Amino acid sequence: MSQDSIKHEIGQFYDEIGWQMENDGVYQNARYEDLRPVSAEYIHKCHMRVKRHLAATGKYLLDGGSGPVQYDEYLTYSEGYQYRVCMDLSLVALQDARKRLGDKGLYVCADIANPPFATDVFDGIVSLHTIHHVPIEEKVGVYKGLHRTLKPGRSMVTVDGWSEVPLAGAMNFLMRIANQLRKWTGKEAPPMPDGTSASETNNTEKHSSQQPSGTFVLKTSASWFHSVMTGVLPYEIRVWRSVSVKFLRSVIQPEWAGRFWLKVLYRLEEWFPHYFGEKGQYPLIIITKDERNSR
Repeated sequence: MSQDSIKHEIGQFYDEIGWQMENDGVYQNARYEDLRPVSAEYIHKCHMRVKRHLAATGKYLLDGGSGPVQYDEYLTYSEGYQYRVCMDLSLVALQDARKRLGDKGLYVCADIANPPFATDVFDGIVSLHTIHHVPIEEKVGVYKGLHRTLKPGRSMVTVDGWSEVPLAGAMNFLMRIANQLRKWTGKEAPPMPDGTSASETNNTEKHSSQQPSGTFVLKTSASWFHSVMTGVLPYEIRVWRSVSVKFLRSVIQPEWAGRFWLKVLYRLEEWFPHYFGEKGQYPLIIITKDERNSR
C-alpha cells in the first residue's frame, strides 16, 4: 500500500468512525483508554506530564495530529498560549476541535509528515498518539520537520507506544495472578473494546488489538529510536505511562486497592522516569531546539 493510500485510509477512518461521538457522549476512539473511576487519577496525572515539558507561555502551540482535543487535560497545554494550531488529516476532528477551542484555535488540515509552516514559528509543539500512524520511512522526517518549525530555546513533546516492552514479562506475570484470583472470585475484568478479554496475558499492545480495523499503526522501540535519532536531534526519553490499557483493566480493580497501587506505580515512574520511559509501554519524548540551532 502506498503512503498516500495509508494516509487517506487513516483520515477516512477517523472521519467515519474514530471521531464519531457515541451514545454516552464518548468518542469511539476513547474506548481504547481506561475510563474507569479507579484509574482516573493515574490517567490524569500521566496526561499532565506533557505540560511540564512545554514552555508555559507563547503565541503559537502546534498540536500535530490534534484530533478533537478530546480530553480536558489536553486543553490545559495551550492555556498560556495565544493560539493553539490544530493540524490533522480528519476534517471531523478539526470541526470538533473548533467547538472546544473556538477563536483560540487555528485549524489546518494537513499531513504531519509535511507541516506547512514556516521555520522557527512555534513556541511549543505536542504530538500525541499520532506518529505511530506514520510509515517507517517517514518517521525520522516527521521529527525533523516538526523540529524545523520550533522556535530556538523551545521544546516539543511526543507520546506514542513501543512495540517492544521489556517490562511486559512482569506485567504479564501480574496479569496471570489477577486472572487466577478472578477465577476464584468469579469476577471477569472489563473487556477490551475489540471484545477480547483483558485477562489475556499478551500485554504488549500490538496494533491488531489496540486499533480498530482500518487504521495503519507501526510502533517502534526504544532501541530503534536511539539508532536513528542519536546525533540527529537532541532528545530525552521519559515515561508518559508505563502500563497498557489491557494491564489496567485486568489488574487494577477497586476491590483490590487499585487506586493505591496506581499511586505506588506513579511514584515509581516519577523516581525513575527514564527507566520506565524506555522499558514501559508509552514513552514521552522531549525534543529541544538549541538557541543557536535556528535554521
